[in-house]
Amino acid sequence: MSTSHSNPPMKHVPADSLNSLPERVQYLKDFIGFGPEDAATLHAAKPVIAPLLPAILDAVYAKLFSFDITRATFLPRNTGFKGETAKTLSELTLDHPQIAMRKDFLKAYFVKLVSADYDDIKTWEYLDRVGVIHTGVKQQLNTGKASTKSPLRVEFIHMGLLLGYVEDIVIDAVLEHPDLDLATKRAVLKAFNKILWIQNDLFAKHYVKDLDEIEAERTQDALPKYSFTQFPISIVLSLALTGLAYKCFVA
Repeated sequence: MSTSHSNPPMKHVPADSLNSLPERVQYLKDFIGFGPEDAATLHAAKPVIAPLLPAILDAVYAKLFSFDITRATFLPRNTGFKGETAKTLSELTLDHPQIAMRKDFLKAYFVKLVSADYDDIKTWEYLDRVGVIHTGVKQQLNTGKASTKSPLRVEFIHMGLLLGYVEDIVIDAVLEHPDLDLATKRAVLKAFNKILWIQNDLFAKHYVKDLDEIEAERTQDALPKYSFTQFPISIVLSLALTGLAYKCFVA
């Protein structure tokens, strides 16, 4: 018995179209299979996730505080925080007011994931900004001027690991939930997995350079860079005198 495999329909995705957020998001959704049913599942999961948020937030920050490299991220004054900041890592505790403010931000992010309109580009712009604000790059205001807010820099390795850790917490919480049947648990976990991987790309796009950009930089670096000061003054004077002598000779 012979089996034949026909090729699936192929959608054209121009590489440069991925520089457009709406087109990039559409490609991400198409590839990973994030659709209306996933959005509906996330919305339906809100009553399940909401009571778990305090425990999730505590677990996330306990993990971040268990490594000095991630705890140090929270030493600088955060935008909007008016209180006194910790001066050392030992002074920075989980009950510090600035950490309480950061927890509020993360809580709002989780609430957004289970309540957002995923058909609205503003939702994806929000998730994209979550990526941008952690890069340490000064943001542009609507006026075109650079923001005066202190930039926050968190390396991509920590952002990716945090998403993985959050997903691990959500997996345990959903699987152990007594009031959800297996089909619902499966749907919730698949939807969360998809949206977190999309978020991961919206982090990566602001950190990771494409091959063309890397090669362009390599080419630029490989080009010889000359300046007047790179030549010994004796050579410069010799060339100048040679040119002057040539002009006199041909005259």
